Amino acid sequence: MVEFGTGYEMPMDRNYDHVHEHNHGFSKGSEKATGDVGVKIGDMGMSLGMGPVPNVNAVAAKLRPGAKKLEFVFMGMGKGSGQGQTPGMYGKKQRQAFLELGKANKVDFTTHSTVGVYGLAGMDQQGNFSKASKNQSLQEVKRAIEFAADVGRGGPIVVHTGEFSRPIVDAAWNQKKGDEYAGKFSMFDDEEGRTSYKVVDVRTGGLIQEARKNRKVSKPVWNTAEVGQEYTDFDGSQRKTKEDEKIYVDYFGNRLNSEERVPKYNSKEGRFEVHQMGWEELEDEAKEMTGRARDLWNDWKSGKISESDFKKSYWAKFKDAESEKEVVVRPEEAYIISTLETNASNSRGWAVYYGGDFDENIETVKKLRKARKIYEKIEEATDEEEKWKLQIQGQGLLGGLIPEEAEFPTERIDKLISQVEHKLRYSRESAASQWAQAEESLETIRNVESAETYAIREACDAYAQAAMSSMRQTQKLREAGQLKKPLTVALENLFPEHYGSHPDELINLVKGSRKRFVDLLKQQGVAEEEAKKRAKDHITATFDTGHLNMWRKYWRGDPNKSLKDNDEEFNQWSLDKVKEMAQKGIIGHVHIDDNYGYHDDHLAPGEGNTPIKGMIKILKENGYDGELIIEPGADYTTDVTGFHSVMKTWRHFGIPVYGKGSGLEAGKRGWNQIGYGHFGQNQPPYFVFGAYSPSEDWTLWSGVPLE
Repeated sequence: MVEFGTGYEMPMDRNYDHVHEHNHGFSKGSEKATGDVGVKIGDMGMSLGMGPVPNVNAVAAKLRPGAKKLEFVFMGMGKGSGQGQTPGMYGKKQRQAFLELGKANKVDFTTHSTVGVYGLAGMDQQGNFSKASKNQSLQEVKRAIEFAADVGRGGPIVVHTGEFSRPIVDAAWNQKKGDEYAGKFSMFDDEEGRTSYKVVDVRTGGLIQEARKNRKVSKPVWNTAEVGQEYTDFDGSQRKTKEDEKIYVDYFGNRLNSEERVPKYNSKEGRFEVHQMGWEELEDEAKEMTGRARDLWNDWKSGKISESDFKKSYWAKFKDAESEKEVVVRPEEAYIISTLETNASNSRGWAVYYGGDFDENIETVKKLRKARKIYEKIEEATDEEEKWKLQIQGQGLLGGLIPEEAEFPTERIDKLISQVEHKLRYSRESAASQWAQAEESLETIRNVESAETYAIREACDAYAQAAMSSMRQTQKLREAGQLKKPLTVALENLFPEHYGSHPDELINLVKGSRKRFVDLLKQQGVAEEEAKKRAKDHITATFDTGHLNMWRKYWRGDPNKSLKDNDEEFNQWSLDKVKEMAQKGIIGHVHIDDNYGYHDDHLAPGEGNTPIKGMIKILKENGYDGELIIEPGADYTTDVTGFHSVMKTWRHFGIPVYGKGSGLEAGKRGWNQIGYGHFGQNQPPYFVFGAYSPSEDWTLWSGVPLE
């Protein structure tokens, strides 16, 4: 016996080892069984939560009713438990048993990494993004990949998305110009006015602040040259401000960089002007900042300014941008930048105040020390009987009387030096700390980023790293002649409240992850075309029918239409989105479950209001040939077994009981007779005729031939 994961394994005792990769054991398209949707029993499988299920025998029992595919769903993460099992709880012998079980029954296994992972961006409950959290989630996915290699010999590894919470009403896909469904979704009334956006520090991933649309931000009114006003440009030349220009100047008409701009002074009111910006003004401010950032980025790329100068600017975060289009300042970033600019100005003001007379005090100390040396010599040369005159000179007369504590000039000077040095220390510490705070505000400005763009970048990087692991496991299986199908990281659309659930977001995540994967492979010397091919092989999406239907609760129906018409319009939206995902080639795995659009209840297909048949039909029409995994849920409680969800699905799709015949002919058993007979038992039902089955042309109702 040898260990798994080394390229070797225990031989199977019944010669089930040989695998032909071109067939994979996976369905590669199906002959139409229903005449409309095009699926049959063999195309479908079921999921099994590895929580309360105790052992291999319990998994075997799920195969006997007729599932041709089984998806292992791990409920735990970290150190596993009886109710939350992990891939690490299954050792070499148990993995070997699963492998033999699948091959003996001609059943294919797929894998669902822990449901405890919600995206790979690394977000915690406080809204911070942690590299440690990202890595922890990534490790969970990697061990699921290894399990899938050992047990399933390939196939998809499902990973939940849900990278971060975000508003719905202002999402880009909900504001898309020309889209017939734009503005159709809202989380609650007045979401437009109450939306908030998280902004993070890219150095740490930590949350800086939430920018709220219903809160204004105060900022100085910056001093600019009026249209037609003459100013001195950076090169010393005299210019006049044009109508479409915004030129920052100091109080003497000299042009300033945006980072050095000064507030406008209102001489009539005797104060500096301040303005409160609402969200619309922040959007304008963001556009203006975007223009400045692009100008500076182009200057850097063209060699007009050095890289070090660019990195000192506000826009250093765009140093990795590949094109000008990627240089975009978002309103929430402008919100934080404006706040930080005010903080920096305040710190600089105090720094100037504290350090205003610093040079003067330095000169005073120098003069006092010089004077002390002179008086020191005088005191040494003066006769002892005459020194009292020096004390009077040092202390001075007060009302014609000698003070109680007469001092020599040197003693008096020492005290004065001490006082001035105390002022110097105070000025130094106070001014230096304020300058440091000002510089820290500026450094933070250079690292301000919307949580959305930061999280998407981190998530795509993590999915790409997971795909690298799946690629290596695939190569190992291929070299050993054991590969059924490439191991694929399959990103699943989750709940509407989190990024990745909307089809447009899922498309962005898959494409972004593939792009990052290609970049990683190119760094290893892989040609771009080959890298793109591998990216499609190892990064795909899991489309969950029930999760898409949960968008129904946020659908803004037309009040002038009937409830039925609005429901049909939502259904059409969901079907259109399924078609879009299919045509863009991102769907590689499918979960089938139903609900009423509110929660993820996992009803059997046909028991809720999800247009599942229409969704699957669209997928088949667009060439989908992957797994269709039914995810039982409610039926574990409301029906006899979870497998009844599978049987209800077969009935919903009109799939016949027998391989030959409709199941409705005389003498053939229909679903009403079979569905509540012997299913869920550990022994074959009485109507299986075993060895009397003459050939593969006459299959059992389950489609699984007996040994």
